[in-house]
Amino acid sequence: DTLWDLAIAEVEKRENPAAHDDVKPGEVWEKSILFMGNKNGGKTTIILRCLEREESPKPTLALEYTFGRRARRHNTPKDVAHFWELGGGTSLVELIRIPITSHNIRSFAVVLVLDLSKPDELWTTMERLLQVTRNHVNKILTKLEKTNPEVAAEIKQRMWNDLQRDHPDYALVDPFPIPLVITGSKYDIFHEFDSEMRKIISKTLRFVSHYYGASLVFTSKSEVLLLKARALINHLAFGYDKSKSVSVDPSKPLFIPAGLDSMSQIGPPPASDRDLGKMRANTPLELWKKVFEKTFPPKSFCDLQDTKDPAQDIQYAEYEVDVMRAQKNQ
Repeated sequence: DTLWDLAIAEVEKRENPAAHDDVKPGEVWEKSILFMGNKNGGKTTIILRCLEREESPKPTLALEYTFGRRARRHNTPKDVAHFWELGGGTSLVELIRIPITSHNIRSFAVVLVLDLSKPDELWTTMERLLQVTRNHVNKILTKLEKTNPEVAAEIKQRMWNDLQRDHPDYALVDPFPIPLVITGSKYDIFHEFDSEMRKIISKTLRFVSHYYGASLVFTSKSEVLLLKARALINHLAFGYDKSKSVSVDPSKPLFIPAGLDSMSQIGPPPASDRDLGKMRANTPLELWKKVFEKTFPPKSFCDLQDTKDPAQDIQYAEYEVDVMRAQKNQ
């Protein structure tokens, strides 16, 4: 290599240390991202935007897969990002076992899309999806500790990467085992809410994101907001530079990359001291949940009931198969 090549390589490495640790020159970098969240919450729209595809989103059935490719530099092999999308809200959450495996756990990330226009479903959806995902990832890590302890140690170390050891909240958080981005969708509808309601939802999501060591971004169909979400997702998918900008103003869309918030900035749960005194909670997360659900009682909803029979869906029509089925049913 000439001195010039070495200088370019050095600058690239400095700008993006995490992306190039594991990838040797000429090697293809592969990452996988699982999108999950509320039904009709806008997951497909975000994926299409990240991949710069001009097509209208169709409803997602069960688990869908697509991929994107980008070249890091001119004349280099293209990097690949695998995008998985879990449909059906929380009803099919067990399917996460298919994309997240011990082979790709090192390069896996999760994007949780929460519909800001439905606060009564927000906590339930978030809790269920994150719990099942975390349990599954922890099972994989336990197995890896026996078969490949270096990788398991590296993943556990990486959980803390976004939080410097001198961060005042180092002892108060419980990072998610793999990179996580929490996306609040439909900001345009949310923006019309009463300012007190907006404040409670924003503060709660800031707390949850910070507690899990996740990034938080609010988005809608507006191009500007989609670009912000895309920047965070492209960092995970293709190792693009991380955005350093932060927006914590509750009257504007939130944008907080992982590790750049703090409990002191978020403040206590939005409830009076009297109410807080009455609430019994073992962990800060539980306390925030109680405060949130006091304002937005969770809607008891059963996702399974509204999972339509895909065989009746026009987008999956197959003439010969349908005729045979009709005959069999008869």
